[in-house]
Amino acid sequence: MNCQRCKKAIATVHLTDITKHEKREKHLCERCAQEEGVTIKPQHVHYNELFTHFVMAQPSAHELAQLTCPECQTSFVEFRNTGLLGCPNDYDVFERALLPLIERAHEGQSRHVGKSPRRLGHKRDFQDDLIRLRRHLARAIEDEDYEAAARLRDEINAIETK
Repeated sequence: MNCQRCKKAIATVHLTDITKHEKREKHLCERCAQEEGVTIKPQHVHYNELFTHFVMAQPSAHELAQLTCPECQTSFVEFRNTGLLGCPNDYDVFERALLPLIERAHEGQSRHVGKSPRRLGHKRDFQDDLIRLRRHLARAIEDEDYEAAARLRDEINAIETK
């Protein structure tokens, strides 16, 4: 397909504008697209650059190797070798490393969303929300984000007074 503007070069940029009543498509070559103000990212990324970004986004292996649970003394290296956590506190201690693993294993979810016994009713939902909100509150206080901490405190109070 040729560019709709210059009618010479091959269209490699395809834009779709959707308004309430109509859908308009534009097919432009790179030069015409840039002249119209469309920013085009390069399609090829050097392997070294991609690998560097990936490594920088991960917690360093040295940092993780130093982690040890203060309650059960399980080290992160021990967890990686056995695949077993020593106590419930390990989830908090190894959170930075576990969260991506859990999300990958559970299709992007990091919180249990399965079934619970009917006899618990909605009480269990409130308990889960309280636990989650209290964790967020602790993180907000640790990060000195006092506005978020105040908002979370108010949410916790609202749930507890129901």
